[in-house]
Amino acid sequence: MTDAVPVKDAPAGQADASFAEITARRRGRLRRYLFQHPRIMDAVVVLCYLVLVTPTAVESVADGVWPAAVLLAATAAALVFRRAHPVPVVVAVAVLEVAVTLLHPWGSNVSAGLWFSLYSVAVVRSRRFAFITLAAATAPLALLYFFMAVGPLDGRLPDTARSTPENFQLVMSIAAGVSITLSNVIATGIGISVRQRREHEHEIAAWAARTARLGSVNERNRIAREMHDVVAHSLTVMISLSDGAAVVVRKDPERAADVLGELSRTGRHALADMRRVLGVLRDDSAAGKAPREPLVAGDNLAKLLEGFRTAGLPLHYTHTGPSLPEDAAFQLTVYRIVQESLTNVLRYGRSLGRVEVDIVRDGGTVSIDVLDDGKGTVESGGFVGTGQGLAGMRERARIYAGSVEAGRTLDGGWRVHAVLDCNGGNGN
Repeated sequence: MTDAVPVKDAPAGQADASFAEITARRRGRLRRYLFQHPRIMDAVVVLCYLVLVTPTAVESVADGVWPAAVLLAATAAALVFRRAHPVPVVVAVAVLEVAVTLLHPWGSNVSAGLWFSLYSVAVVRSRRFAFITLAAATAPLALLYFFMAVGPLDGRLPDTARSTPENFQLVMSIAAGVSITLSNVIATGIGISVRQRREHEHEIAAWAARTARLGSVNERNRIAREMHDVVAHSLTVMISLSDGAAVVVRKDPERAADVLGELSRTGRHALADMRRVLGVLRDDSAAGKAPREPLVAGDNLAKLLEGFRTAGLPLHYTHTGPSLPEDAAFQLTVYRIVQESLTNVLRYGRSLGRVEVDIVRDGGTVSIDVLDDGKGTVESGGFVGTGQGLAGMRERARIYAGSVEAGRTLDGGWRVHAVLDCNGGNGN
């Protein structure tokens, strides 16, 4: 008479790490630390840049061109703001690196500032914008090296290059321009890759959040359906039993004692059902947690029918064909459909002469019929009731590729007809 609550139905946060925690673990300890401390990451970037351009700064100072070293320091300072203002920083760095090249040609790693600034742009802006920025920032510096070899700036080449073959200047300038272009393309590509990975992570996180919300809604609906079955059935039976006990207590005390005993058992079973249904909301480590054993429908179905008989229903039960499948969830579905149907008969039926419950198993199909000859109202549109019970039965039947039909009979009674497929869901 109770429901099994799988352990998997417990809140996901109690058993599994959140998506954010999983993503953080994938980054590794160092990357996770730098991701959580962006200021330290900015300092690391500036330090890396300074290490790369130190030879150029030293050479420029040694040659007396100290403004080049100052411009390199200004580029390092600009990189501090690359995260908050990526586009202005890449513009400033591009201008500064062109100026450094004019003051001190052929310095090593002069374009390193563009690597970091272009990466920052690609991380936060669209792919198209990143490629446009790449072209705009790379072209001036790459072309400058070309004009230094073949244009009016050819005299700025190092003296050691004057004794080289005739086309060496052109080859070196082209090689420098190509290397600058390729390094900037690589930096931009890395930034685009990082941006795509972050977008993918955000999409997965959003999907996980939507799935969690949907699971929460489904769980609330499940609990509401189970509570409806428990409360509606138990209270209806208990009210009928208490009314019956009040009538027969003086005429037949022994019969009244049986009715009161059934009333007590129904209340205890209802309390146990509520504990099992709501037990999933409690911490598993709590003392005295509700048991979660699967329903064994055979004996409980017989007890259910006997309880309705004690409550006053003229109930007749037949079972045709093999016994129900051993699957506890399938047996629970049958149990709940019979329970809800008989509860509606007890609540709304009037002038009842006969109530029939027929369960027929034919191969993989199980049909359930609950028929009464009452003249009262029932739970459906246009009648007394909210329709939640019938909706709950249909939801249960759909799990096993089944259906539930309910309606008036020709003689004015009410009939519930359900068909379930043993192999359509979890049945065996």
